[in-house]
Amino acid sequence: MKPIRKAVFPVAGLGTRFLPATKAIPKEMLPVVDRPLIQYAVDEAREAGIEQMIFVTGRGKSAIEDHFDIAFELEKTMSERGKDLSVLEPTRLGPGNCAYVRQQEPLGLGHAIWCARDIVGEEPFAIFLPDEFMHGTPGCMKQMVDAYTQVGGNLISVLEIPHEQVSSYGVITPGAQDGALTEVRGLVEKPKVEDAPSNLIVSGRYILQPEVMRVLQRQEKGAGGEIQLTDAMAEMIGSQAFHAVTFDGARYDCGSKAGYIQANLAVALERPDIADEVRAFAIDLLK
Repeated sequence: MKPIRKAVFPVAGLGTRFLPATKAIPKEMLPVVDRPLIQYAVDEAREAGIEQMIFVTGRGKSAIEDHFDIAFELEKTMSERGKDLSVLEPTRLGPGNCAYVRQQEPLGLGHAIWCARDIVGEEPFAIFLPDEFMHGTPGCMKQMVDAYTQVGGNLISVLEIPHEQVSSYGVITPGAQDGALTEVRGLVEKPKVEDAPSNLIVSGRYILQPEVMRVLQRQEKGAGGEIQLTDAMAEMIGSQAFHAVTFDGARYDCGSKAGYIQANLAVALERPDIADEVRAFAIDLLK
């Protein structure tokens, strides 16, 4: 069983739901308190033992590459002023720890993952959707990697939601359950409520075997006229082990304005330097 050493971050989206904020800034660089969304995802990957970060970018995403580079002028100025540089340590990714590829056409999540095929090679790999903010200890991917060492194959993170909301998500057909692990017997992208096989939704974290790249190579367009990763995974079910890990933590949809504000509030209330002030303000505001 090969270890999970590489992670793919599809970050080529336009972020239109956050315009005009995302006109010049990638949505992945929007901060939750004082760290951008992409930084939280990379930190989660590192916690899980992942070594190489692969960013699938597009036009206007250079800020992500700049963020993970060394900012010589900034660091020199801070050092001269006696300021603590440790706050920048998590933002440094060396040449051997990151790679960037372009998705030149907006053909969907499946196509974005396929764009990273040459760097992924013949290894199992993780996928992070950065605007799915997974908040918990240990992190979502660490929980998944721990499960992977037990069962191997392919894994996806899932969350249980009210059944009437399932039409907005990818939904699994569940099989046998063993604690947080659930056998996956099928996947459906955005089903009608009455047709949904469960209320367990796919929640933005994946561990996939390299064979998925060959499926994506010949994948036709699916829902929304895009190449869907869900369709490719569904094709692999039955030929390889496939499990879901129910994440023990909170998930915030930072692709929506309400979810983004909720994430900021939740993180702020856990920060000892600002929690009391934010809590007092929230209570006063709600009165």
